[in-house]
Amino acid sequence: MILHLHHRYRTLGGEEAAIVALRGLTEDALGEETALLERDSAAVGGRRAAAGLLRGGLDPDEVAREVRRTGARIVHAHNVHPTFGARALRAARDAGARVVLQLHNYRLVCAVGTCVRDGHDCHECHASDTRPGLRHDCRGSRAESLVYAAGLAVQRRRLIAGADAVAVPSRAALGRLGTLGAGLPEARTHVLPHPVAAGPRVVPDPAGPAVVAGRLAPEKGTGTAIEAARICGLPLVVANAGPLEEELRAAAADLPHVTFAGRLDRAGLDALRARASLELVPSLAHETFGLAAAEAALRGLPVVGSDVGALRELLPDEARVPPGDAVALADAWVRLAGDAAAGERVRLRAAALTDPDAVAERLRALYDAVAADRGPRAPGSGA
Repeated sequence: MILHLHHRYRTLGGEEAAIVALRGLTEDALGEETALLERDSAAVGGRRAAAGLLRGGLDPDEVAREVRRTGARIVHAHNVHPTFGARALRAARDAGARVVLQLHNYRLVCAVGTCVRDGHDCHECHASDTRPGLRHDCRGSRAESLVYAAGLAVQRRRLIAGADAVAVPSRAALGRLGTLGAGLPEARTHVLPHPVAAGPRVVPDPAGPAVVAGRLAPEKGTGTAIEAARICGLPLVVANAGPLEEELRAAAADLPHVTFAGRLDRAGLDALRARASLELVPSLAHETFGLAAAEAALRGLPVVGSDVGALRELLPDEARVPPGDAVALADAWVRLAGDAAAGERVRLRAAALTDPDAVAERLRALYDAVAADRGPRAPGSGA
C-alpha cells in the first residue's frame, strides 16, 4: 500500500494530474494499492494555514492514523505546505512507513513556488535566507509574506530530514533547486518524470488555431501568447481558467481571432487539439516538468515553448524561444503551425522522457530503494 499525501493549492494545475497518473501507474504497472489523504487550501483559513506553515504542519496524528488504517508501507508526499509539513513526515515514519517527498515546484525556498516575480525569473531567496520574499511582498500581503519567509526558513531542513528519499520531475528541476540552495541529499534524490499516456494522435491543421492550455496565472506567460497573436494575426484559443482571466480577456478584447474556451475536461481538450495547428507553452517560469507541452507533443501536435527549465528537455531547439519574447514566439508560431514533421519530432522526444513503462521502472526502483533503507538517520541529516 502506497499512501499519497497532497495539499491542494488555490489554483489547480498539472500537479493534480501528475498525482492521479502516479497512483494509476502504481496500481496498474506495479500491482500495488494506493490511497490518498488530501487537504485543500480552500477549506483552511488564513490563520490555520499560517500556523501550519510555522509549526511544520497541522494534525500529524491524522497522518499516523491513516498509515495504520491502510497499512501503508510508503507515504508519498506532495505539496506538503502549509498543512502537512515535516510533522506529517515524522508521524508517518513513527507509524512504520517510509517516506518519499516529491517536489513539484520550488516552494522549499520560494514563497510562491514558481521563482517568478514581476514577470521575470527570480532566485533571490536562497537556502534559509528567505528575506527577499518579504522585502518584495511576494505573497501580495505583508502578513502572509512574513509567515512564508519565516516558515520556509525553518522548515526546509526539517522536511528534507523527514524524508527517506526526494523525487523531482526533471533534471532541470534538480539543477534549479541546487541553484536555490535547497540542500537536497544527492544520494537520496531521484529524477522521476511524470508518466503521460500517449492519447489520441492528431494531424496538425495548418488552418486551425494555436492552443494555450496553461492555467491563467502570472508565471504561465499567456499574455505573451496573446501579444504574439496580435503580431502574427493567427487564431488562438485560450483553454484554461485562473486568477488572470479578467486581465487577459481585457488584453484580447480587440482581437477577434483570440477566443477563451475556459477550463476544459480531458475530452474537450483532446477535441480542441485535434483541430489545432500547434500548442504554445509561453511560460515565464523555470518549469519543473511542462505537462501541457508533454500532452500536446505526445499527440503529434507541434509545440512552441519558452527556452526555460524542463521545456529544454521536452522541446527541440527549433521549438524554443526566449521567455516573454512575443516577436520570437510569433515567428516560431508562423514557422511551425501545421507542420506534421515538427509534430513527430517533438512526439518522439517527449515519449522518450514520459513513457509510462519507463517511468514505472523508475518508480519501482525508487520504492524498492526506500523500502530497503531501514537504517535510522540523525535528525537534520541530509539537509
